[in-house]
Amino acid sequence: MSDADTIPPRELAERVRAGDHVSVLDVRNRDEFDAWRVDGPNVSAAQVPENRFVQAEVTGGAADLVDGLAEPIVAVCGRGEASDYAAGLLREAGVDAVNLAGGMDAWAKVLLAADVPTDGPASVVQYQRPSSGCLGYLVHDGERAAVVDPLRAFADRYAADADARGLDLSYAVDTHVHADHVSGVRAVAEATGADPVLPAGAEDRGLAFDATLVSDGDALELGDAALTALHAPGHTSEMTAFRVDGVALTGDSLFLDGVARPDLEATADPEDAAARLHRTLHERLFSLPDDTTVAPGHYELDARPEAGDAYAAPLGDLRDSVPALSMDEAEFVAHATGTSAPPANHDRIIAVNLGRESADDETAFELELGPNNCAAK
Repeated sequence: MSDADTIPPRELAERVRAGDHVSVLDVRNRDEFDAWRVDGPNVSAAQVPENRFVQAEVTGGAADLVDGLAEPIVAVCGRGEASDYAAGLLREAGVDAVNLAGGMDAWAKVLLAADVPTDGPASVVQYQRPSSGCLGYLVHDGERAAVVDPLRAFADRYAADADARGLDLSYAVDTHVHADHVSGVRAVAEATGADPVLPAGAEDRGLAFDATLVSDGDALELGDAALTALHAPGHTSEMTAFRVDGVALTGDSLFLDGVARPDLEATADPEDAAARLHRTLHERLFSLPDDTTVAPGHYELDARPEAGDAYAAPLGDLRDSVPALSMDEAEFVAHATGTSAPPANHDRIIAVNLGRESADDETAFELELGPNNCAAK
């Protein structure tokens, strides 16, 4: 297999983000494909199991298996082996096909970055994980920086980026106790000496490690800028957004095309939490200026970036474009509680993020594979 026969995961992610048309042939089993796959705003995907290609090697007709799928085709499997076999058969049949190097395991290790515009001295870098739609942020001014909603799988990346920019990574911040991915707050703190920071309400949920706790209105100083906490409950009781220089890092409260689900905190009543989220949106977040840039904690995989390469948009635009934001409380509660399946392994992930259970790096990575599923559907 030559380099010309493969595509690196990062290159594929950049093509997807740019809106290029991408044809994906997934040779995993149907249930794996339905649960989690390469997706994007201009991705066409087909699922054809590997055994069909084994049969085609004997009987011929490999090209017929992808009839209707535009070339070039990117073949995908779990680790890049079965898909390499399928792509090779397709090339022998005259089809322009390449293999996704490393498969879905490697896809889950891609992290892209983009700048979010601000109206002050702070710089905000958005980190994007295209395999799950998770977003995190590096916020800095002068020599001090904070990483917000870091993923444990990329703890070394945040530290390296801060070092490359000549920054002192002072804070590692979570907007809430995450249910869809293993938090990198402690890993970043251990690697860099940053203070781990969580909302004060995390203590009520059973936080079992030492952290700096912030309440509504508290500020984390970063040179001439500051991250200011804005309590935004609903998704969870402790959910806290952070404001900096015209940008609102809204975590899991308000997304670019929807709102958070309210049913991932075990002790909360989902309908009460949804009503609380409705009040948060209308009484707290909507009190911010319409030109505030909303930079959320997640994006839908079929979304397009709205601020250059970043998934961010003005609050005023979202008021008009997100249907849930025009609903009265009763309608909103019905919408927010009519959700799909929760994130995979969410109970275990929450326990790990509270420090009540442990997981080695390999286990943590496997726990969070798949879409985030933190939005109300």
